[in-house]
Amino acid sequence: MSGCDKSEVGDVSLGLFTTKDIKINVLQDPVVTGVTCHVASIEADLDFSDPSDASISCRQTGPITANMIAQIDRSASGEVIFRKSKSVLLKTLKTRRIFDASSQTLMYVTYSTKEINGSYKHSLSTVPLHNTQAWQAPSQAAEISQ
Repeated sequence: MSGCDKSEVGDVSLGLFTTKDIKINVLQDPVVTGVTCHVASIEADLDFSDPSDASISCRQTGPITANMIAQIDRSASGEVIFRKSKSVLLKTLKTRRIFDASSQTLMYVTYSTKEINGSYKHSLSTVPLHNTQAWQAPSQAAEISQ
């Protein structure tokens, strides 16, 4: 029941003669707590599956420390930090955090998946670490090797 979702901060009707709404959820990164994301997605109340469209916008809303960055997954695929069911047919809206060490930037990508048939619709938002406690200057070794 989306009406009971504590993270929902906005609900925009797409018209009187449609059962679809744009739902806006606020999501705080569970590890990098100084980052807040807003995800907008379509919900179709009377359908078995919501559309795959979604958008994301993330901003620094508090301190970001080196300790927080040390705790995150630094692999190229990052880690899923949010999930929301979009269907009775195993479709899920996911948000994944990926760290780009070379630019000292956190990337947040939201996308929809379906276990038997993938969706390629996605949206990306970035949060640079510049001017935060977590920012590290690029090493001279990396600059010399280029």
